Parts: sequence; C-alpha cells; structure tokens
Amino acid sequence: MLLRLEGLSKSYPGVRANDDISFDIGVAEIHALLGENGAGKSTLVKMIYGLVKPDRGRMLLSQNPFAPREPREARAAGIGMVFQHFSLFEALSVAENIALGMDHPPSMRALGEKIIEVSERYGLPLDPNRPIYSLSAGERQRVEIIRCLLQNPRLLIMDEPTSVLTPQEVDVLFATLRKLRENGTSILYISHKLDEIRALCDTATILRHGQKVATCTPSETTVQDLAEMMVGSSFDVAQRQEKSLGDVLLSVKNLSSRASDIGGISIQDISFEVRAGEILGIGGVAGNGQDELLALLSGERMAQPDMIAFQSTPVAHLNASDRRLLGINSAPEDRLGHAAAPDMSLVENVAITAVERKSLVKNGLLNWAKATDYAKEIVAAFDVRTPHTQSAARSLSGGNLQKFVMGREILQIPRVLIVNQPTWGVDAAAAAFIRQAILNLAQKGSAIIVISQDLDELLEISDRFAALNAGKLSDIRETGELSMQDIGAMMGGAERREVFA
Repeated sequence: MLLRLEGLSKSYPGVRANDDISFDIGVAEIHALLGENGAGKSTLVKMIYGLVKPDRGRMLLSQNPFAPREPREARAAGIGMVFQHFSLFEALSVAENIALGMDHPPSMRALGEKIIEVSERYGLPLDPNRPIYSLSAGERQRVEIIRCLLQNPRLLIMDEPTSVLTPQEVDVLFATLRKLRENGTSILYISHKLDEIRALCDTATILRHGQKVATCTPSETTVQDLAEMMVGSSFDVAQRQEKSLGDVLLSVKNLSSRASDIGGISIQDISFEVRAGEILGIGGVAGNGQDELLALLSGERMAQPDMIAFQSTPVAHLNASDRRLLGINSAPEDRLGHAAAPDMSLVENVAITAVERKSLVKNGLLNWAKATDYAKEIVAAFDVRTPHTQSAARSLSGGNLQKFVMGREILQIPRVLIVNQPTWGVDAAAAAFIRQAILNLAQKGSAIIVISQDLDELLEISDRFAALNAGKLSDIRETGELSMQDIGAMMGGAERREVFA
C-alpha cells in the first residue's frame, strides 16, 4: 500500500463534496477514480495534493501520517499532479516553465539536459528551448508531465489527461504510464473515457454523490457496467432519427483571418454550407484553429461581410450580439470565463445570452423572475448539480457548468448553433444526454456545427465531417462513408479542396 485514505470528508455550504471516503492505492498501481460530474473526484484529489483540507478523516503515505497543508508539502512527499487545464506561460520556453514549478531549480543548462534525459527515457521527447506557444496540445501536456517526473514522484495524479490528445498521442501517453508503473510509480487516473480505463487501469474506485460506491477491476467490467455504477442507473445512448434537410441556413465562403496573437492560428480560405436539420462535425487536434473558427462564426471576431451569410444575408460584419438576435448561438470551449462569467450567478449568466430569444426584457427592464425561471428550467432539464440558481458559475464543477452552458444555448432553440467541445469533461450519461439534445435540436430544424476532438462523438451525431488542420479545412465528406484511416488522413491535412467552384 502506498496511499491509504480513511474516512475523508469535506463539505461546502449546501454541498457535501466527500462523505467518509476510504480506499487504498497500491505501489506501482494505476488506479482509476471514476464518478459522474459533481461526484467529488476533484475535491478528493485536491485533498491529496494539499489544495484542500479535509473536515474529517486521515491519510497514510507509506503507513505514515500524511496531511499536506499546501501543494509544496505534497510534492516534497512525492505526490505530483497533472491538471486538466494546463498552467503554462505561452511566451516562455519549456525549460523556463518547468523551472517556475521547482522550489530550487538548477541552472537553465543543467535543467535543459535533465529535461532531455527524462523526456527521452519515458518516450516524451521535448526540446527545452522551444516556446510554449509553438507547441501542440499534446506537447504541452508533455511539459506538465515532465515537470512532475523531474520530482521523482511516488504517486502521479492525472486529471482527464487524454482530453486534448489524438489517438496516436494517447498511445504514447499510455506507453509512458505503463513504463512509470514498471519503475514503481503509482498513478491515480481520472477520466470519463471508460474504454481507456478498461485498457489501462488495474483497479477502479467509483464515487457517486460524494460517497464511494464500488471498487472493481476495470478489465473484468464492461463499459456499460462502469457507467451504470457511476450514475446509479441505466441510461440510453444517443439515438439518431430519420430526417430531411431543409434550406441552407449558414454559408461560409473563403473565410480567412490572420492570427490575432503570436500563439494563434490563421484561418485560411474556409468554405462550407450547413442546412436546416444538419449537423456538420469538425474534428482536429487541439490548437489547429478551433477557437479562432468559432470566434469568426459567432461574431466575437468579424470578417469581410460576404464571407459568412445567414439565409443568404451577409453577417460576417456583425458582432456576437447582433448574430444572436438573428438566432445564431454559440458555446465556446472555455466554459469558465468565456462561456460563463465566473463570479456571476447562473441567473445572471442566463441574462447575458438569452435576453432576446427568451424575451427577458420588458419595458426596458430585465425581468429577473423570468430569467430565474429559465435558469431553473436549464438546471432541471440538464440535471445541473447546484444548490440553487443564485450560485456563482465558478462554484459548479466543470462538468456541471458544461451541462448548464449547453442547456442554456440548446433550450433557446437557435436557428444555428456552433459549439466547441460540447461534452468536454462530462460523464458518460451526461454526454449521451447532451448528444441527444443536439440531435433533437437538429430534428427541429436547426443547423448545427459541432467542433470536437472526440472523434467517436462526431461519428455518432454528425451528418458530414471535416477536419481542421493548421487553420485549413479538409474536404467535407458524408460521415457514414468514413473510416478511421480516412479521418486520420483528413486530420493530418492530406485532403483539401475547394467546396465552391
């Protein structure tokens, strides 16, 4: 036994995040921590890493009392953590970023040599002198992992580590984690991708509503059984229905825009059309222009008027508010700070984006009662776990905030919906629900663009598929005719052609 948790409990106002949780993590074991959104996973690992102090219970590390008061103490004891959201400075080099996370960094030359040595040993090659802005999402994750490995951790905590990786990068990561296990390192692995859990992990502990409900061997448990243990009941996967497509609602022709900053991607000559009732899936590795494309389509960034048309009317010169008036809604990938204002309540976040389509203003004044009713409708329809609608957006878990943002946009029944990473960080049941809601919205006649790094998701719900690579869009093809080899070629930029003559 490396780490033992005994009766760990933690409560916040109105929420019991962890309730009497006990389990062991063995030496050289890859241990999965599973649970639906709001189950208490993040709070638990924050206690292990010294970010949160438990109300009750204790931890033993190698049979010795372990109660870190801050992450520095956890790192000194041999606990490393790779967070879901990278904490890297774009303008600094790999070595400079790693040095910032060290209590006593060596000289930059010595650190660079050590980075090369460790990265090559574990199959994660990195150039210590490259600036962060020039790295892909997978390479940035390598920086976070190497930063932890330089501390020689006994336990490595990984939170949704494959959410921004290609299938090939996932294979490399798994090879690295298995090598770490062979060398005696234990890994606590959090993921909603249950196929990965079954392939990689030795043991799984499942949390539900802040309590431990089961421990199992993933390789001996089906994906469906794991998912049902997480949510406490059975659930259905998204079901497509027969539909007929209507007129073109959104037309994009030769859309181009230069990168707005040094780390951005220029959008280059993108053209496509989306019809009423159609779902266009756009895949690609993170950092290939997804955020820039959504900004241009939503109106956060403007372009030449004739580059984007809604029902044949030019709209590329309109801002996001004006496009929302027309029924063009969007949900960006960054849910906290971009899709939602962190310190505003859920009701206030509703008011920001739904004023017109939900008629929340009367005689020039915001109808707070109506806005509150809409927030309650979202919470109920999308099973958002929150004490009340006056809770600040930042108080929700990432997955619950994702459900709220998606519900806020979908329930407005927009004419066009553009969304980036619709099910990012949500559990299997919630992901199935969101995908079904997107399919239902298309059935009602909305045109939908889903930008996602989850290829299974795009294959499940999209009618046509294209890949974004270095700001350029591949040929658009019917989803049903594609193989994974085709998709890999498209994501690598092997196929491109003009959609318009």
